[in-house]
Amino acid sequence: MTNSTTRPVVRLHLWLETRKGIFFGLGRMMLLEKIHASNSLRSAAQSLGMSYRAAWGKIKNTEKVLGVTLIERKAGRRAGYRLTEDGLMLMACFNHWFKDVERYALRRARKLLPCTPVAFKETPSSDPVDTLDDPVRMTFLP
Repeated sequence: MTNSTTRPVVRLHLWLETRKGIFFGLGRMMLLEKIHASNSLRSAAQSLGMSYRAAWGKIKNTEKVLGVTLIERKAGRRAGYRLTEDGLMLMACFNHWFKDVERYALRRARKLLPCTPVAFKETPSSDPVDTLDDPVRMTFLP
């Protein structure tokens, strides 16, 4: 029998990559969420323990691979950033995919393993894993 401190936790590392490396994963998903919440790339980067330059590079690399703009400057020099429609769509679709894979992994683990694991709490958003709506489709990807 397990208690809350010894209960196994399913942790997933999911990402998308090209031959040149990772272009989107949970870290970039969280970066987009932080930008969306704070309207600030600098604040988002700091909250995730990375430099502004590193965050900017990650966003630009993803934009280059996908061929879309994910963030744009708001009107005014110090107004900050906001996610574009494509940025919002990527965030929603990756979040959906992550939760879908996590749900499947939990179901299989509970069926096949001699324990009852739970989902890791730091999922891309604060929505409960079991309450996902219908999938959102990304239209800008081939």
